[in-house]
Amino acid sequence: MKNKRIIIETVSGIMTVLSVTGCGLKEPDFDACGQICATEVTVSAESSGRITELDITEGDRIEAGECVGHIDSVYTWLQKEELLKRKASAAVKIVDAECQTRAQYAKLENLKTELNRSKALLAKDAGTRKQVDDLESEIRILEGQIAAAEQNYRQNNESVECEIGTINVQIAQLEDKLGKCRITAPVAGTVMEKYAEEGETVTSGRQLFKVADMENPYVRAYFSSSQLSSLHVGDKVTVIPDDGTSDPVRYEGTVTWISGEAEFTPKNIQTRDERADLVYAVKIALRNDGRLRIGMYAYVIL
Repeated sequence: MKNKRIIIETVSGIMTVLSVTGCGLKEPDFDACGQICATEVTVSAESSGRITELDITEGDRIEAGECVGHIDSVYTWLQKEELLKRKASAAVKIVDAECQTRAQYAKLENLKTELNRSKALLAKDAGTRKQVDDLESEIRILEGQIAAAEQNYRQNNESVECEIGTINVQIAQLEDKLGKCRITAPVAGTVMEKYAEEGETVTSGRQLFKVADMENPYVRAYFSSSQLSSLHVGDKVTVIPDDGTSDPVRYEGTVTWISGEAEFTPKNIQTRDERADLVYAVKIALRNDGRLRIGMYAYVIL
């Protein structure tokens, strides 16, 4: 019996040690529990075609606006070049009205000079009235011809400018298409998943990769209604991630959002008050030092 008691006590002691050492982090006295999350953006193709380049792998850090790949754009580029040629051809049709009417204006000035001379001669009875009338008539005819020519040139130029304007719109549309052939990162972050590879043919809207802002993660924690009275947007709280170590790093978090509607407690979330069926979601912003991972459980202390 003595030996049996010793064996039982030994086994009990081993189980106690295993239970202490196997748990890692001792669950702290927390006010709320949640999970580490991050803002995720799924990047999709904005153009259809073959992927000629997609230079990213999962885990890569990319910057906002960084070009990480291309979709074949040769056909669109050729269309743009054709429009540029058409625009240059249309621009040639623009008429320099001043240059075209310069000779007529010079003739008009000569007629006016001749008219003044004829009027002077007529005043001295050295000329005839018919000469003056003929010159005045010729001047009126020439002025009408110049006005008609200028109107035609103006209408021609307006038509050409409208044609060039239409071509410019078409060029802008193709430039927009060319821009959409570039695969760029909409936000800075870490590539979490990659859904397509170089050489694949994709259609517009096809998902290419997912990027998450891992520098600015947040905890989505859940509080009971009784706890909300002491919690406000902008408050500082302590966040302890459950990273499996015995002495996890403590982070200072900032409350950035409090839900206005209650919801049932998620199955994988613990609350301080186990009797609370309804809880309120709260977002707590953090600054990542490289240790935080999406999906980690975290404890929040007010």
